[in-house]
Amino acid sequence: MQYEAILAPVDNFADSWREFVAAGGKGANITVPFKQQAYQLAEQLSDQAKQAQAVNTLYIDKYGKLCGDNTDGIGLVMDLRRLQQKLAASTVLILGAGGATRGVIAPLLQAGVANIVIANRTLSKAQAIADMINQTVNKEVKQQVQAADLAQIPDLAYNIVINATSSGLMGERPLIAEKHLQHCLLAYDMLYGAEPTTFLRWAKQSGVPLQADGLGMLVAQAAESFYIWRGKRPEVEPVLSMLSEQLAR
Repeated sequence: MQYEAILAPVDNFADSWREFVAAGGKGANITVPFKQQAYQLAEQLSDQAKQAQAVNTLYIDKYGKLCGDNTDGIGLVMDLRRLQQKLAASTVLILGAGGATRGVIAPLLQAGVANIVIANRTLSKAQAIADMINQTVNKEVKQQVQAADLAQIPDLAYNIVINATSSGLMGERPLIAEKHLQHCLLAYDMLYGAEPTTFLRWAKQSGVPLQADGLGMLVAQAAESFYIWRGKRPEVEPVLSMLSEQLAR
């Protein structure tokens, strides 16, 4: 078994995939900026991929069909459970309304999260995700997912606050009021690196007892992809420890 990185041209992902298959490839992880192109290329899509409108896992099934899945949301839920967070009946605030957010909402609801607020600078983008989820996944309880402007986040007791924006790449954080961290048990940033992001440092200074970056989500979504391909789910902890050590060097 071989697993290695392939650099595809930005405007020609489809041919790169076909060349990979012709050389004997059976499945692949897809990263930015190709997740939407993989979504269009797949002949059959999982519910998770349809909800995310993006594919991060491709494979050819026993009938020869190209199947697309998205394991990002499952990876997040697995990592939150690794961090011993209680998801059932919890209230979660997600900052940002990009593809990362779209991919994790349904798995969080399926894990038992009671209320999700998506807060974004552009309210319409957050509202589009909330409407899509409420119309497809969450038909019975319409109020589980709601949208908000970053400056007008509802005053709820948020157990988990997740930063799904790329603000940390610029050394910044989403500008939300500190009061929204009052009940927060975990501040989670989907970005990861050798040092805590600005958002995580701010959360720690604000008294949030636990902070975590997205490295665990990265490893967990990869484990789920491996399970799709091979039928076996690898242990996450040894890989996470190894990557953490590499980042710290």
